[in-house]
Amino acid sequence: MAYPQLTRQPGALATSTAIRAGKMSVAEAVDAAIVRIEQLDSSIDALAVPNFEAAYAEARALDAAGPRPDQPLFGVPMTIKESFDVAGLPTTWGHPQYKDKPAPKDALLVQRLKAAGAVIIGKTNVPVDLTDWQSFNPVYGRTNNPHNLERSPGGSSGGSAAGVASGMVPCDFGTDIGGSVRVPAHFCGVWGHKTTWGLIPKHGHDYPAMSRREGFVAAADGPLSIAGPLARNAADLAALVEVGAEFPLRRRAKPLKDCRVLAITELPGVSLDASVLAPTEAALEAIARAGVRIDRASELLPDQTLHYRSYLKMMNITMSGGAPAPDGTRATASDWFALMNAQATCIAQWEAFFAEYDFVLAPPAPVLAVPHSDKAVFRGTITIDGNDEPGSSGLIWSGMATFPGLPSTIVPIGSGIYLGAELPCGMQVIGPRWSDLDCIAAAEAIGQVLHS
Repeated sequence: MAYPQLTRQPGALATSTAIRAGKMSVAEAVDAAIVRIEQLDSSIDALAVPNFEAAYAEARALDAAGPRPDQPLFGVPMTIKESFDVAGLPTTWGHPQYKDKPAPKDALLVQRLKAAGAVIIGKTNVPVDLTDWQSFNPVYGRTNNPHNLERSPGGSSGGSAAGVASGMVPCDFGTDIGGSVRVPAHFCGVWGHKTTWGLIPKHGHDYPAMSRREGFVAAADGPLSIAGPLARNAADLAALVEVGAEFPLRRRAKPLKDCRVLAITELPGVSLDASVLAPTEAALEAIARAGVRIDRASELLPDQTLHYRSYLKMMNITMSGGAPAPDGTRATASDWFALMNAQATCIAQWEAFFAEYDFVLAPPAPVLAVPHSDKAVFRGTITIDGNDEPGSSGLIWSGMATFPGLPSTIVPIGSGIYLGAELPCGMQVIGPRWSDLDCIAAAEAIGQVLHS
């Protein structure tokens, strides 16, 4: 089963291998990536902030020093989401007033990527406040989906996915609280991974109104939100996760055919558009033919309607910093502790589920890449099988993994026709907490079944 690809450019590990083998220098790899950006980005607008001069200087320094064994990303030119601090570059989250206020130092993740040998050549576009399944703002404009320029690349890591899908760079790092890595990967036909909450630190990924205050120090990562990579293959995802992780992760290496999985294509309150359902069912059929046991229902599955309501409340409080809701009400400490208890219950129920199952397979969103709109998706509607549904209803598919902090890998599975256009489609592979590398390995095995 084929899926739409725009580029045959090598991935991150392949690029590093070529540099180590002397087939190209780091400076040549960086220059080639910048040339691709200059050729492609005028129509896509994935790159928000270039970092070319500093990248060239870093490339020359790496060439002079040579690779080290602890640098799996040696010489890899990559980008990172605009909301991460890169020293000397602005971090705006889409707000014009921060465009001329450069970050004083690199985010911790950026430090780790550089230590692993990566070269940050720029920062990729986002929606205002990272709160949309589109990526446009008054500072850097609108990012287009490279498969169809009239469609969204997703958000809030839309620039990240568009840059990877088009071949500008082999990989990027985004963030995800409402599908912001998974939906762009799904919309753009690339691989993405939502990490287990707490695995990769987000220090240096702070709202600029706070982080630019004198004496500001980020004390902790915010609830729910994670940092996660986007790439064009599974091996690159695994390498990027390991570079960013706080501690080493285990690998079970259980063959896919020995796994028991639950496939979910129906959730309360929102249906799947045929453009998503058809390739999903085709993929599930192929996986079953490969010998994988796939259940379509389980009494062990946590109550998704109940936990979805708690997820939305926690996400809204988190993203607003506890500010009053539009109706003037404000969450109390008691409200927050109730949500924490609900989350703990959800985590425990998923742990019981994964005592019997290895993975959950599910769509990341109910639709494929949506048409551009000047209104945020969550404040408007999405079209599902010809009917207008609330845009926010699609969040139940991302909330399934976000609320309990589970890892989820997006594997491209094929394509569908949505509102008259053929577009990529992805699938979530969700596993137990801290099984990030296993999720990626299972997604890779699924990709081999579908695309071999």
